[in-house]
Amino acid sequence: MRLTLPPGRRGLLVVALGSAQTIGFASSYYLPAVLAAPMAASFGLSPVWVFGAFSMAMLVSAMTGPWAGARIDRLGGRGVLMLSNVVLACGLVTLAAAPTGAILFLGWAIIGLGMGIGLYEAAFATLAGIYGREARGPMTGITLIAGFASTVGWPLSGLMLVTWGWREACLGWALIHVCVALPLNALLPRGTAPVVAPVAEDEEAAEAPPQFAMILLAVVFAATWFNSTAMAAHLPGLLQAAGASTAMAIAAGALIGPAQVAARLLEFGLLRRFHPLVSARLAAVTHPVAAVTLVAFGGPAAYVFAVLHGAGNGILTIAKGTLPLALFGPVGYGQRIGWLNAPARILQAAAPLVFGAALATWGLSAVWLTAGIGLIATGALLWLRRR
Repeated sequence: MRLTLPPGRRGLLVVALGSAQTIGFASSYYLPAVLAAPMAASFGLSPVWVFGAFSMAMLVSAMTGPWAGARIDRLGGRGVLMLSNVVLACGLVTLAAAPTGAILFLGWAIIGLGMGIGLYEAAFATLAGIYGREARGPMTGITLIAGFASTVGWPLSGLMLVTWGWREACLGWALIHVCVALPLNALLPRGTAPVVAPVAEDEEAAEAPPQFAMILLAVVFAATWFNSTAMAAHLPGLLQAAGASTAMAIAAGALIGPAQVAARLLEFGLLRRFHPLVSARLAAVTHPVAAVTLVAFGGPAAYVFAVLHGAGNGILTIAKGTLPLALFGPVGYGQRIGWLNAPARILQAAAPLVFGAALATWGLSAVWLTAGIGLIATGALLWLRRR
């Protein structure tokens, strides 16, 4: 029993939810890259402490996700997503007003709570409750829009930092949540009815999921989140270790965003004709291939590495929503995706530190760590079989 929306209303919903997700990611996940250094300096701390607080926020989001998903399953996502805007705004205000490092950590903990109830997992669960098994297209749509979160967030955070300061930048993002993101999430349907069990005549929906599917998907999500976060934190350093100049490393890194968007357009067009397992397998193998290319050809392959990694990461972000939906169906989707992503959030919190230590110790050879993890994800996806 799902809510049926007219085509025009569906498009508006995707644009609104995608835009709200862009604000959510820009003001949380992408915030430390610009504000960590000035934030830490104001307290006489190393930026490592701010990134440590951000890792703690990831752990809080991992613990919060299953609860948020279960609530969305029961009541729909509108209220949960609107609450996330309020919570994220409160966390940002706490950061802005923090008199000590301890309060700074408290602010990041509140932001972690908002991330757990307001980012992709919650948005995917909301769409699954509205569209059921037909949610693949809308999921791709919101990731296409939110794929520009860093493109929008980093310059805007930097502009507010230079114009006012880091505390005022946090207040600015809090205001954007209340005045822009919250009204956008308020456009979602009210009280989406819970999805009932699949009917017998829908043979595909009635099939049991593959054996060990939950374990295998948890491995895939944890592996791909680790690689994604490790590259987000250390890509320029890795490319320079391969022999690329600083300018080349930065230019190559700038290609990741467009590569993600291009791959998502491919998923929305050609690959949507196939089962999500097909696109996920193709995407998972791109990082190991990119790693081999970088080691074999060195600095000149920096652009190839960035494009391959970005393309794979772009499709895998969608797969985190579409694969559980395709394998298990929409019943209980929200809580399931929350549990599936909890181990991934924990590894994501550790990724910058672990890969940073590997890069400092092994240099370019550290890429074999993420390549091996990518092969583990590929193997787990090959083990899965569509019933």
